[in-house]
Amino acid sequence: MGILNDRVVIITGAGGGLGAAHARVLAAEGASVLVNDINQSAAQKVVDEIIAAGGKAAVNTSDITNYEDSARAVQQAVDTWGDLHCVLNNAGVNRDRMFASMTEAEWDTIMSVHLKGHFCITSHAVQYWRNQSKEGKSVNARIINTTSGAGLQGSIGQSNYAAAKAGIAALTLNQAAELGRYGITANAVAPAARTGMTTAVESMAARMAPPTDGSFDYWAPENVSSLLAWLAAEESSHVTGRVFESEGGKISIADGWRSTEGVDKGARWEPAEVGEAMKTLLSKEVPAQKVYGT
Repeated sequence: MGILNDRVVIITGAGGGLGAAHARVLAAEGASVLVNDINQSAAQKVVDEIIAAGGKAAVNTSDITNYEDSARAVQQAVDTWGDLHCVLNNAGVNRDRMFASMTEAEWDTIMSVHLKGHFCITSHAVQYWRNQSKEGKSVNARIINTTSGAGLQGSIGQSNYAAAKAGIAALTLNQAAELGRYGITANAVAPAARTGMTTAVESMAARMAPPTDGSFDYWAPENVSSLLAWLAAEESSHVTGRVFESEGGKISIADGWRSTEGVDKGARWEPAEVGEAMKTLLSKEVPAQKVYGT
């Protein structure tokens, strides 16, 4: 069927939006897809669409923020199709508010769904793959995480979301560095697409509306799904520890924090001397991208 024949994939938050698009595209490429979503009816609808199109899929309602319940997703994938090859962490929520007005609950919800949600199912999957590797089996596994431009450069009114997404980008780097020995790659994608979250604002909904003249649908979520399908495939085994950005027909690599040449006195700086050092540093600085909303 495609580049994912015989690959088994868990996709979280796949009952709608980007996750549903990912599930349909990966299934069309031959993957067996476990559609995870706490909304069972939404997940079932996606599964029904995939099966009607000739693909393979099943519903899973594990709570991605619950470590024990997340194990059920991994076990279900293995029990249903005999193996697991990829975890695609997509589930997310928004609790937007300016930092000065943000509540503890709004902060905790984002950290739970995004950061802990990226940990739970993936942890169980990694243990499964590590055991396979230790038993001498060939492992060609994938972790695909979902970050955001908000996490890469900040976003006004989204300090909780931006912090969580930045954490996911850093988590991806660690996973890639630690897990390659077991045959596991880890990459992250920052998508820009039309979803319920991005079109909640009227102005965004208008800007991202599908074209009516049959031209290229720039904001279609399936544009992002193509990149993820390739990252889930066997042929992507040489790519790990990258953060990609995907928007419309464009794929790019987000080039992360890098140490500059700096200024080195060769001894301790006196506090009064740091101002002159700062002038030198800032004069050579390549400015960061602007925070969204500024």
